[in-house]
Amino acid sequence: MLALLQGLRGRLQPYGYLQKRGLHTELWLRTLGQHLEKLEADVGLLHSQSASSETHTLYQEATKLRKDVEKMSVFNTQNMRGVKEKLRYLKNRAESCRSIPKDFRGHHAQCGKGLITNISSPVVTKISPYGKSYISGSWGKDAQRNDSRTTDSYWVLALTTSNFWGNTLRLYPSYETFMASKDHHDRTFAASYTSKEAIEGPSAVLYGDAIYYHCYSSADVCRYDLNDKTVARVTLPGDGLGFKNKFTYCYYDCRPYTDVDLEADETGLWALYATLEGHGNLMVSRLAWDGQSLNITHTWETNVFKKAVSNAFMVCGVLYATRYGDDTREEVFYAFDTATGTDDNSLALPLEKLAKGVASLSYNPRDRQIYMYNDGYLLSYQAMF
Repeated sequence: MLALLQGLRGRLQPYGYLQKRGLHTELWLRTLGQHLEKLEADVGLLHSQSASSETHTLYQEATKLRKDVEKMSVFNTQNMRGVKEKLRYLKNRAESCRSIPKDFRGHHAQCGKGLITNISSPVVTKISPYGKSYISGSWGKDAQRNDSRTTDSYWVLALTTSNFWGNTLRLYPSYETFMASKDHHDRTFAASYTSKEAIEGPSAVLYGDAIYYHCYSSADVCRYDLNDKTVARVTLPGDGLGFKNKFTYCYYDCRPYTDVDLEADETGLWALYATLEGHGNLMVSRLAWDGQSLNITHTWETNVFKKAVSNAFMVCGVLYATRYGDDTREEVFYAFDTATGTDDNSLALPLEKLAKGVASLSYNPRDRQIYMYNDGYLLSYQAMF
């Protein structure tokens, strides 16, 4: 940890020409200073509650960065982009220190094996039960592990209105009934496609006795309880959070209404999105249901622009991002580890597909398969560690 943090102490270099060219302004400096003051206070509180050499070093580095920014407004001597990247790195490290329990990965054997090393060819290939014309949606298996509420249900949620919105979840009691397209049960979770409880965008996840999804025309995540038919919601953090096609998955072609992505893995539930405050980079927030309310427990900012990504999923607390290869192949090219706050952009894992567009991509920790809704085709793959 010390070796990583020592790299943050860059030498001050003269960049006096930056302000003249409009590359940073007093407003930017003031905003950056406010972020650093908050970070310094948060790390100071963390250190007072759970002192360690790591938290002490983080506090020293945050203080050093704040002083550097103060100097910038007077002497104009520090590279703005470099300081902003240091701030992002420190915030992620502080978030990991505050939020990640010591046994974050200890209960799951595959999570100690490192990043995914390979992805199989599709092990399941099926046309959506709604038909190929319904090109947007999501599907999978109940993702909750080792719980009395866990079922063997398979589900499909197709966006049946303009391929953008929906209000019906289709449930199958088993893999066999899913593959045979029989014995399904449809659950309507909103009064209409434009109800505030309707789903906007193709991403959803079935987790135990509830379905999680992006609430219609809002910055909120919804949780619909399949038993008592109630909806709980929580607003995602960050100024200028993107919805209504502000920060969709893109790469070459933008996928409409993919601003907010819901995921599940061995460690729980996640929301992936972007904000103006985060400059459009992918944000990762961890969700928690306490039995009464839906909460955000912590948030990280990655170093990858959301519109440069075609889709994403979570495995063992690690975000994996994909990009378009061609009409028959996606590629996993980027990973962000929430346990360490660090990035890896050296991946090149291929994902075969049957059609060009990828509406949603999700991982299931129970069978360690990756599920894709591929323009009306339902595909799944085995993840290998």
